[in-house]
Amino acid sequence: MAGKPQPDAAGPRDPRVPRHVAIIMDGNGRWAKARGLPRGAGHKQGAEAARRAVRAAGEAGVECLTLYAFSSENWRRPEEEINDLTGLLRFYIQKELDGFHKEGVRLRVLGDHNAFAPDVARMVDKAIERTRDNGRMTVAVALNYGARGELVRAMRTLGGRIAAGALAPDAIDEAMVDSVLDTSGLPPLDLLIRTSGEYRLSNFLLWQAAYAELIFTDTLWPDFGADQLRAALDEYARRERRYGGL
Repeated sequence: MAGKPQPDAAGPRDPRVPRHVAIIMDGNGRWAKARGLPRGAGHKQGAEAARRAVRAAGEAGVECLTLYAFSSENWRRPEEEINDLTGLLRFYIQKELDGFHKEGVRLRVLGDHNAFAPDVARMVDKAIERTRDNGRMTVAVALNYGARGELVRAMRTLGGRIAAGALAPDAIDEAMVDSVLDTSGLPPLDLLIRTSGEYRLSNFLLWQAAYAELIFTDTLWPDFGADQLRAALDEYARRERRYGGL
């Protein structure tokens, strides 16, 4: 995986390039069905698309790429499909970790990955720890993640501080809420992309997406590549972000 280094924090940065891009990677099953293949084949090709997206985002100068890999609702899927997804997660952590580390990529996880098999959870913890000090780019993977659950956890954290007498309710502001979300410490979300022709957020980054630019594409996720990501970044660069102003 290759990419250009991030500009120095004190230096200029091209405002047309989003700092933080998130992708709802949708369409693996439909891609496989259209080819008469099992859904697992679609997920495998989807993992290859994720690799292409990480590489292209790094080359474009994106600071953080967040990928919606496994939602808290995905546990409702058939056991065979969950096993396929877990196996792919295990395989790609093993395969990609050295490359991530050499390229200065830091891994973050959103959600509760401890719900997966113990060996998978340990592998994720190891990957997070090994890449913790890398600074060229952050790849945040949403695993067993749901935005409503994230907000509930955040409110419980703040409520616990209030109950302990460590926090006054009227001291809570947006920055404090940001600080207790799974995305704490990541750049604000600038651009959210969803593939496969669906037009909804599906319980993904609901708080963070408040002022993000949204792009929906008919491309199925396994067919998504550098060209599609560059097209989305070009569309972002053409938009005027007003944040409620004129």
